Amino acid sequence: MPLFTFLQNPRVRLLCLAGAVLVYVTIITVGNVPGARADIAAYAPGAVLHSIAYAVLAALWFSGSRGTPLARACKAVLAVAAMGAGDEYVQSFFPYRGASVRDWAVDVSAAIVAGSVMALLAARATVDAGR
Repeated sequence: MPLFTFLQNPRVRLLCLAGAVLVYVTIITVGNVPGARADIAAYAPGAVLHSIAYAVLAALWFSGSRGTPLARACKAVLAVAAMGAGDEYVQSFFPYRGASVRDWAVDVSAAIVAGSVMALLAARATVDAGR
């Protein structure tokens, strides 16, 4: 797959990691604006929002990482677990927000699914490239 060949470029990998950090900072910032979470909830439940946001983070972290597809997936899941925990920790300081282990579990679950899909696609691309 040409996408995974493109992602081998060191500059592209760095951009993916920078993108992941930017998305994370945006999640932290926007998610803690008073009333913003309630406004967003009108469009999608919290579990859906967490799933999408942290799956995107996992895909970006996977794309920015080096190593075997499995190692990259593990790095993405560990990074998302840390970011999700950080998000919940920050939320614990706001009276109108609250930390939730359930939200963190959704974050990690989304990362596991996204990382697994990315690893399977990357492994398949490697096999296809060898033919």
